[in-house]
Amino acid sequence: MAGFSPAFERLGAALAAVVLQQQETLAEFLPREDWSADLTARTYTSGGVTVRISLLGSYAVRERTWLWGWANPPFGAAHPAVVPTLLLRTLGERLGITEFTTPEVDLSGYEGPAGHGGELMAMAAGGVLGGAGYIGVGYDGGSAYLHVDDPRVPAAQWDPVPLPRLLANAAGLFPREPRLTLAGFLSHHRIAYRQTDMRTEVMLPGGGTAHATFDGLGRFVDWKAELTPAAVAT
Repeated sequence: MAGFSPAFERLGAALAAVVLQQQETLAEFLPREDWSADLTARTYTSGGVTVRISLLGSYAVRERTWLWGWANPPFGAAHPAVVPTLLLRTLGERLGITEFTTPEVDLSGYEGPAGHGGELMAMAAGGVLGGAGYIGVGYDGGSAYLHVDDPRVPAAQWDPVPLPRLLANAAGLFPREPRLTLAGFLSHHRIAYRQTDMRTEVMLPGGGTAHATFDGLGRFVDWKAELTPAAVAT
């Protein structure tokens, strides 16, 4: 995943599965139809549903750069839609994540499976902020990314069934540490687990266990679960 710092890749790996699951929940709640946005009022409306949002940043297709909302002259750090995102810059300064502190991030070196590097910037930023997910909206020359911060949107719930798919998809986008991706997902849902170099044993709520297997390079290989009826219903 050329173009990103190791600190950013590790953060993305820890958050990716959580973000992907929440994106699916957001898609079920928010219709993707004709939409409108009022950044000053911090609202986004689609299909008759309105949610509260903030502005993360934007990706320019031609330049292949990401511009943070706080660095965009028409907005800036004091704009109502930007203020809720400033935590990202503070965290970047504290943890040495240069992608969160650089006003305009050069993503021309990204050659991974995502449509472009801006999608991964939005994923990592949205994961740090929590909330209900993020929305990409196109404009002439690129895409702006909005963070959904609205308690009316349901939070994704623990479900062991789609976990292998989520883990595989997350590891495809942030391949640095799949074991960290699984650990981040389990910790987010407060699921107990025991981890070794090659295997993670998961204690499923309501009974039952599951095992995730990794190869010698740390790549996700297999997921096997022994589910009780109570565990499936949880």
